[in-house]
Amino acid sequence: MIGFLIALISGALMSVQGVFNTQVTKASGIWTANAFVQFTALLVCLAAWLLTDRGSFAQVFQVQPKYMLLGGAIGAFITYTVIRSMDALGPARAVMLIVVAQLAVAYGIELFGLFGVEKQPWEWRKAIGMAVAIAGIIVFKWK
Repeated sequence: MIGFLIALISGALMSVQGVFNTQVTKASGIWTANAFVQFTALLVCLAAWLLTDRGSFAQVFQVQPKYMLLGGAIGAFITYTVIRSMDALGPARAVMLIVVAQLAVAYGIELFGLFGVEKQPWEWRKAIGMAVAIAGIIVFKWK
C-alpha cells in the first residue's frame, strides 16, 4: 500500500514540477532552467544525505554495469523533454503522453528482461491495459 501512495505522490510531484520548470524556462532559457533544476536537486540530495545515512559516495562507483551511472544524465534530458512537451502541448496532454510512454517502455523492459530486470512473460491483460491508455489519450485529445 505504501508503494501505491508513493507512486501517486511521485506522479503528482512530476506534474507540478513540469509546470514550474516550464515557467522558469520562459524567464531564463531551457538549459539554464534545467541546470537550475538539477543544481537545486543536488542541494536537496546533499542535505538529505547529511541528515540521514551518510553512506560513502565511493559505493556508488561499485555499481555494475557502469552504464547504470547515466541516470543523472538521463535526468537532464527528462527535464528538457518534459519542459518542451508541456510548453508545446499543455500540462494535461503532455503528462498523458509521458505516462503512456513510461508505461510502454517499462513493460518492454520487463518483457525483455533489460538492464538486469527479471524477465516477465507476455500478458494480454497488460497489452489491453496499454491499449486502453492509448485510447484514453485519443479521447482526451478529441475535439
